[in-house]
Amino acid sequence: MKKLISIVLVAAMALSMVACGGASSSAPASTGASSEAASTAASGEATSGKEITVGMITDVGGVNDRSFNQTSWEGLQTLAEENPNIKVSYLESKTDADYSANIETYLSEGTDLIICVGYMLAEATKVAAEANPDQLFAIIDDSSIDLPNVACLMFSQAEASYLVGIVAGLATETNTVGYVQGMVSDSMNQFGCGFIAGVKSVNPEATVLQFNANNFGDPTGGNTAATDMITKGADVVFHAAGATGNGVIEACKANGVYAIGVDTDQAPLAPETVITSAMKRVDIAAQDISLAVANGTFTPGVHLYSLENGGVDLSPTRDLLTDEMLTAVEDAKAKIIAGEVQVPSTPEELGDGLFTLK
Repeated sequence: MKKLISIVLVAAMALSMVACGGASSSAPASTGASSEAASTAASGEATSGKEITVGMITDVGGVNDRSFNQTSWEGLQTLAEENPNIKVSYLESKTDADYSANIETYLSEGTDLIICVGYMLAEATKVAAEANPDQLFAIIDDSSIDLPNVACLMFSQAEASYLVGIVAGLATETNTVGYVQGMVSDSMNQFGCGFIAGVKSVNPEATVLQFNANNFGDPTGGNTAATDMITKGADVVFHAAGATGNGVIEACKANGVYAIGVDTDQAPLAPETVITSAMKRVDIAAQDISLAVANGTFTPGVHLYSLENGGVDLSPTRDLLTDEMLTAVEDAKAKIIAGEVQVPSTPEELGDGLFTLK
């Protein structure tokens, strides 16, 4: 098949993943994430003389998911390299049962800040935060915890998905694209709603095939889902599925169609296959909240990262994007930031029954 080619805090948005697999803080960062905003968080604010420890807990995707767990950890590694007073480590969750156990491990170690990666950890985080009011927590992709010791690091992921939807709508030659979601939730649904809206904005006749993998750690399942979509005519497939999405990318590579990555720049996984990625700067968010603890400026509540403040965007690798795609994306970005385009983040806002996952 032929191929075409910093940070502010605001309030409120909707909701969005360690067996004690071991702590680590020494591996070098190697993400493909853009460094444009990273330098602001990592070196734009000097830390105090206070030494702090930061412990990160992954969801079941693991620290090497090539997605938001890995990107969060790499952000912390970079921060620690540039700020010797900040010591970082991580614990991996192999199953849901590990969330509470890993939190307890860090509590017993007297860790200053515990960062829980993903909405799947929300309940365990809330229970621990209520029981330990002097312990500081941050959770990525969940805004349901309203406690004075919890910071909720949220992203306008519908905006980033809208942009990659534009790319997909312009790239498809079959008028059929695919979307694989890791799990159905208010937070995850933002990815799908934004993506579908973006596709339809430039290609109203396009069909968007959709699949709920119900798993963030199943590459084989992701491969099967994408392969099925490809047999039904999809020539571009977007995933918001963590490690499950690695299988989506492999299927697209094997079948000679485009894939769209998520959370970090996933082009290095398949340079001729991954046309773009919907980036969320989870690395910056993890750095920001850690610096705030070190400087005594920790603020609970929702910290929102959006297109306007550089918290979400297309990935920096754009070699496969045409001038038409880039122009359309930049135009959409300007209109979203100006408030001229309201990106739907729920099935109801999207309307017309376009979002079909349950």
